[in-house]
Amino acid sequence: MTNPECDPQETVATAGDVDCGTEVLRPREVPLGGPRAMRVRRTLPQRQRSLIGAWCFVDHYGPDLVTHSGGMSVAPHPHTGLQTVSWLFEGEIEHRDSAGNHARVRPGEVNLMTAGRGISHSEISTPTTTTLHGVQLWVALPDASRHVDPRFAHHAPAPVTGPGWRARVFLGSLLGDTSPVATYTPLLGAELHLDAGATLELDVDDSFELGFLVDRGVLHVGECDVKQDQLAYVAPGRSTLALSAGSEEVRVVVLGGPPFGEAIVMWWNFVGRTHEEIVAFRDEWQTQVDDVHDSQDVAPGRYGVVLGDHLPPIPAPPLPNARLRARG
Repeated sequence: MTNPECDPQETVATAGDVDCGTEVLRPREVPLGGPRAMRVRRTLPQRQRSLIGAWCFVDHYGPDLVTHSGGMSVAPHPHTGLQTVSWLFEGEIEHRDSAGNHARVRPGEVNLMTAGRGISHSEISTPTTTTLHGVQLWVALPDASRHVDPRFAHHAPAPVTGPGWRARVFLGSLLGDTSPVATYTPLLGAELHLDAGATLELDVDDSFELGFLVDRGVLHVGECDVKQDQLAYVAPGRSTLALSAGSEEVRVVVLGGPPFGEAIVMWWNFVGRTHEEIVAFRDEWQTQVDDVHDSQDVAPGRYGVVLGDHLPPIPAPPLPNARLRARG
C-alpha cells in the first residue's frame, strides 16, 4: 500500500508517551484517497516513536463497507529500501508488481513484498469483497540488504491454539510456531486472539522491542489497558509478558524485533539514508510517471512497470521545503 497522504510530513522521534509502565501510541486518521475513500488509522511512525525493531509503518483499517468507500484501489506506486507486509481480517486484495508477481491475500494469509533497490506495485480489492479489514505494515531493510533485487513471498500459517487463546504466526517465532518467510533482520509478526477473561503468559525474546496493536477489545499488558486501535510498545529486557482480556474477546497484532540500530530517512513510499537519496528516488519515479503520461516509450528503470494493471501510476507529491532528517 502507498502512503496515501498528498502532503506527507517528516516526523522526528522524541521521548515516548508512557503511562502504566507501557508506552501507548494513539492513532491518527489518514484518508486513502478521494472524498468517499476508506480511512486508515496510523500508529507508526509518529512523533514519539519511529520504529519497533525494523517495523517502520503501521496502518490499521476497517471494518470498511466497500459499498460506502469504494474499497481499495491503489494504483501503481513505487517503493525502495523496505518490505511491505499485508495481513487481512476480512476481504480480499489483489496484488500486482513490476517483478511479475500476481497474488491475492485473504484473511489468515500474508503477502510480503521486498522492494529492495526499487519496485512498483498496485493493490485492488476484489469484486466479491464486501468488507475490508486488516493491517498494512512496512519493514525497513538494513543498509547491507536495502539494494537487493525485488522479490515476493506468500504464506498461509496454520493456527496454533491453547487454553483461551489462538494465534497465527506470519513472521518469526512465537508460541512454538515458526514462519518460513525469510526476512533481513529478526522479526516477529502474529495475530493473537484471547477469549473474554483469558490470560496468557507469553514467552518472548528478551532482545526484542515489542508492539501490540489492538484490533478488538481491551488488552491488559502488565498493568496497562490498551484500547482498540492503540499500539502498546514494550522495551527490550522482558522474557515473559502477561497478557489478558477483559469482558470481551481481544484480537491483537503482535510485532517485534531487536532495535534496528540504524537511522533512516523515510518519506512518502521511500526508505533511504540521506535527503539527497530520497530526492533522487522521487525524481526517478516522477520522470517515469511523466513518460507514461506523455505516451513515450518507458524504460523499466529502477521501478519497472506493473504487469497487467492499467491504472495510471500515482504521481509523487512535492518534497517539503526543509531537508529531510534521519531518525530511528
